[in-house]
Amino acid sequence: MKPNSKYFLAVPILAALAVASCGGSSHNDAVSSNADAPPDPVLAAQGKEIFRSDTFGDEAFWTDTLHMNDVIASIVSPAVALSVGLKVDSEALPPAVVDAIQQGQVDLSSPATTIALLKLNAVVGVKGTVENINGVDTLTHVGITCALCHSTVDDSFAPGIGKRLDGWANRQLNPGAIIALSPALSADQKAVYNSWGAGKYDPRFNFDHQNGPQVIPPAFGLLGVHSVTATGDGTDLAYWNRYVAVTQMGGQGTFTESRTGVNVTNGTTDLVSSKLPALQAYQLSLAAPLPPVGSFDPLAALRGKSVFDGAGKCATCHSGALLTDANIRLHDASEVVSEPEPNGAPSYASRSATKQYRTAPLAGLWQHAPYFHNGSAATQDDVVETYNTRKSLGLTVDQKPDLVQYLKSL
Repeated sequence: MKPNSKYFLAVPILAALAVASCGGSSHNDAVSSNADAPPDPVLAAQGKEIFRSDTFGDEAFWTDTLHMNDVIASIVSPAVALSVGLKVDSEALPPAVVDAIQQGQVDLSSPATTIALLKLNAVVGVKGTVENINGVDTLTHVGITCALCHSTVDDSFAPGIGKRLDGWANRQLNPGAIIALSPALSADQKAVYNSWGAGKYDPRFNFDHQNGPQVIPPAFGLLGVHSVTATGDGTDLAYWNRYVAVTQMGGQGTFTESRTGVNVTNGTTDLVSSKLPALQAYQLSLAAPLPPVGSFDPLAALRGKSVFDGAGKCATCHSGALLTDANIRLHDASEVVSEPEPNGAPSYASRSATKQYRTAPLAGLWQHAPYFHNGSAATQDDVVETYNTRKSLGLTVDQKPDLVQYLKSL
């Protein structure tokens, strides 16, 4: 079954994760027999280039179906691009361009400037083919990469412009608003996409037509974690990489999942399978970022760990070195505190292959608010309060802030 293009959403979630077997894929496939071992650095280096630059041939969707090259050329100035959360890699900018921006000599309100940035390969996660036609640089093709959703920048040059931070969820990115710019979509479709908001995306919508966007997750700190998605559909990163590359980005290849009935083939040449081992190696090399110095109270965090292990009952599920039991079990929706979904959406687990949820690993928790799979907790304080209320934990006014400080220290 090839997905109906009017429902096809093409933005990578979870960095582009999926199962590597040379023809199609199923949930039993695996890229490596030892995904817990430190990744090979040579393979990881290859994966870095794939993560940042490979579109898997998805230009066929973004250009031929959505006509996003025409949209960019007509209305997407750098100012517009930054307003929907796109990022610019400052290290891809030549010194002369940097100087011109600093001197205010670059027109940030002109789509021609965006095309110039694409020609420099400076827009994170967006790949453009720029050709000189009748003396004018013209964007003839555009596609996206894993980095669009799962990289951001450090804002060291300006807001939205800086050095890349691969694996960090781009929670400023508004994928729905970007897709809704396409002239190929109806008003009703655009209304759905525009309803998602920044930092959210629904990777099931193009199949079940239910509108329940999820937060874009980070792609760091996953070494040793087998259930890498919120619902634990696959046993390694490669499963979801294939799912996203084929069914969401529009890459050329095949994804098959008997548990959900998804069976998609794009094109006649597989541009996905051979790249999955290297892509997974790079993702597994991305360590979770340490909390910024001074961002938490060490003594309170120490007390909070006692709450985490004791009265808070957090360690019941957030166990072991990775602070997750995801490698051992999944959990029924009735066990989690993040449901019901916002705005009356159906249970996200009910739309998945497992119908369950995994316990999220907590490394780098400070970096990627909002929390829970649906973003229903805006802060770590909200997380603690939600658990305290729904699990009837009875935490005191002193225990709750201490527990928050511990979470900030992870």
